Amino acid sequence: MTNPLLFLLAALALVAIPGPNHLYITTRSIGEGRRAGIASALGVEAGTVVHIAAAGAGLSAVVAASATAFGFLRYAGAAYLVFLAYRALRGRHETGDMALEPQPLRRVFLDGMLVNVLNPKVVLFFLAFLPQFVDQDAGAVPLQIVAMGVVTALIGLGSDLVYAVAAGSIGGWLRARPAFRRRQRYATGLIYLGLGAAAVFAGPSARRT
Repeated sequence: MTNPLLFLLAALALVAIPGPNHLYITTRSIGEGRRAGIASALGVEAGTVVHIAAAGAGLSAVVAASATAFGFLRYAGAAYLVFLAYRALRGRHETGDMALEPQPLRRVFLDGMLVNVLNPKVVLFFLAFLPQFVDQDAGAVPLQIVAMGVVTALIGLGSDLVYAVAAGSIGGWLRARPAFRRRQRYATGLIYLGLGAAAVFAGPSARRT
């Protein structure tokens, strides 16, 4: 890397900016509890590891250069978020209680992983951001990409866990309120639909989401 300190400061600045992943983790933590939020954060960053491997192997560049591959990833990601919205909205109780039923943590983890793996903006992030800090004279460019990607993922995990824990605490208070419970499924479903719509219109961006 040409300047490790500069890279670290830039990564910290980018990850600190709230993005769709933070919104997804916050929504999950508020709706299903702190443990679900933490599982979502771990799943999201597991998805980041997949992107790191793809970037190091040069697959991210292939996906970004192919309109077909990039379009497939974009619409697959949007479709999965719509599926999550459907799952959140279904199953109204006879009492009118619209509170969400907590999902198994394994499923929550896999949901977070798939949401991030199918996020085309993460592909663009690794193509636009990390190469700026590669030192061509140092050689082993793929290893430099992987190393910087791992550092970014660890920073991201720390940020995600902060959101998960904070939102879980707020969610416990909210879920005890009948007014919130009556609207919880609707609110969660609409957020997932909004994230799905954002995925459809994903375009080039250097910001990690």
